[in-house]
Amino acid sequence: MQNNIFSGLFVGQNLVSLKEVDSTNNYLKDMLSNSKPVPEGTVIMAETQFAGRGQQNNVWHAQPGKNLTFSLLLKPSFISPQQQFDLTRAISLGVYDALYPLLRDRLKIKWPNDIYFGDRKLGGMLIENMIQGGQIKSSVIGIGINVNQDNFPVESGAPVSIRQILQRDYELQQILSQICSHIEGWYLKLKAGNLTFIREKYLACLYRLNEEHLFRSNNQVFTGEITGATVIGQLVVLSNGEEKLYNLKEIEFLNKDK
Repeated sequence: MQNNIFSGLFVGQNLVSLKEVDSTNNYLKDMLSNSKPVPEGTVIMAETQFAGRGQQNNVWHAQPGKNLTFSLLLKPSFISPQQQFDLTRAISLGVYDALYPLLRDRLKIKWPNDIYFGDRKLGGMLIENMIQGGQIKSSVIGIGINVNQDNFPVESGAPVSIRQILQRDYELQQILSQICSHIEGWYLKLKAGNLTFIREKYLACLYRLNEEHLFRSNNQVFTGEITGATVIGQLVVLSNGEEKLYNLKEIEFLNKDK
């Protein structure tokens, strides 16, 4: 359906709102597998997901109707599969920029693509790229943001919602509109080839950048300092005078009480 609350050129112009779905990413991938073409920028928004997933099949805890859970279709055939992490950077920056006016300087991007407020998780995303013939044919981007939820299961770590931070409810569609608008802006920068700018801005927003903290890798706890991310998205951590590179799930961020 056409939607008039979205001000961008294409992201969010085709909006499908669902009451309940197993996962908005799965729903969008099913749409893509049918013969009818799906326009770039299509957004699938659900009041509740009963199988919402984060990175590496982590489960997303969201109360029905309280949070933003949606998926977005992009077709970034203009970047190579080796540049996939630049898409991750652009999407992360879009979400960051949309939320920054509300949450200001305690808002950060936790590598690779979680959204943090202080030391607590505000949101995250799952990006599934379909690669065909040496190019990214389509990208299904699932995003979850804790907006109006008041409490979370104990086992869900240390999440936080915008409501808990600012003590008021927010209109989900307005925040969705802002996120779509800013994602579109960063996506168009990516399309224009502004890779250096995107990489520098992502780095500047990175959680715990240039700070000494505890990490765990290969069951070893160590003190290190995040100094950057490689072009392909590996985390660069300086420890004992040596920089090491880590892929997803090879390193765990620890707090002092761990």
